[in-house]
Amino acid sequence: MIYYKKYMPCALFLMLLTASVGQLTAQEKLPCLKKVFKKDFTIGTALNTAQIEERDPKAAALIAEQFNTATPENIMKAEIIHPKWDTYNFELADKMVAYCKKNNIAVNAHTLIWHSQLPRFAYGIQSVDSFKTFFTNHISTIAARYDGKVFSWDVVNEALNEDGTMRNSVFLKKLGDSFVTSAFRIAAAAAPNTELYYNDYNNEQPKKRAGCIALIKKIQEAGVRIDGVGIQGHWHLGKLPLKDIEESIEQYAAMGLKVMFTELDIEVLKRDFEGADVSQRMKSDPTMDPYKNGLPDSIQEKLAADYEALFALFLKHRDKIERVTFWGVDDGQSWLNGWPVPGRTNYPLLFDREFKAKPAFYKVIALKK
Repeated sequence: MIYYKKYMPCALFLMLLTASVGQLTAQEKLPCLKKVFKKDFTIGTALNTAQIEERDPKAAALIAEQFNTATPENIMKAEIIHPKWDTYNFELADKMVAYCKKNNIAVNAHTLIWHSQLPRFAYGIQSVDSFKTFFTNHISTIAARYDGKVFSWDVVNEALNEDGTMRNSVFLKKLGDSFVTSAFRIAAAAAPNTELYYNDYNNEQPKKRAGCIALIKKIQEAGVRIDGVGIQGHWHLGKLPLKDIEESIEQYAAMGLKVMFTELDIEVLKRDFEGADVSQRMKSDPTMDPYKNGLPDSIQEKLAADYEALFALFLKHRDKIERVTFWGVDDGQSWLNGWPVPGRTNYPLLFDREFKAKPAFYKVIALKK
């Protein structure tokens, strides 16, 4: 409740009160993504530490209102949750599970095996046997702890190159190309009540998709459980590969897999390479950051049109798609503000930096009317 001083002029009082009521009314009328698409697929977001700890009331309200699944941005990655050989730090992951339980949000845990954001000690393991022990203990300890508490795990993340071959990661070097199958086997034993997914970017592109299909077939032929595949969906304004996306939905589903779009955003700024390899960087240049003071209406309209086309495709294949997760709650949170060019001002999501719905939000919602 807003407290007004006793002698505040009536006109000013009424003006403030009207504005306050108007804001509440606007918030109440905002459609909810999770309700609008309830019969189609779940709607998720990525959560950072500040959001999990509810430091911003506006963010907390929006998350609870709009989303029914959530993925941790970083806190379940190995460098945070397993910082030393014999030390696990479950504090933030436990907080996320509790936060999501309180808000009736299902957790997609992310990620057990990824070549990036590993703890420093892992890179220093020389013995193959010791590395295998680390690999096994890491997966089994963490997956078992959260079995029944999280809905799903991204068991292996980004194991492929753009041409569909295996990435030359530390896991490939130490354990060979069967490490992905091994990861799923260990996770399945440790977490029998949790769905298990393979997650990657650009795996809707034909060459990488073929590699992804081959990788998944290898897991299936070994008799190891894999429940679904995640297509990250880091795409660019005006360049949505809709044909490739549709073919990927159909081909992955034909393998008996659940299909998810796991890290969705549409980048409005230019860069000189495709993909989402976090090791790639570009030099800072003022011409690469043209919208520091806001996004022009013309670009807003293009962004809205792209999201409309994308969700129209999702709805066409609602029988095959389980989840659509945005990689962030609002534009200010997006990783694309700092990658691949530090400090840029990007606008890839449905909610702006003030947590207000953008034109793209309303275009997506309108598809269900």
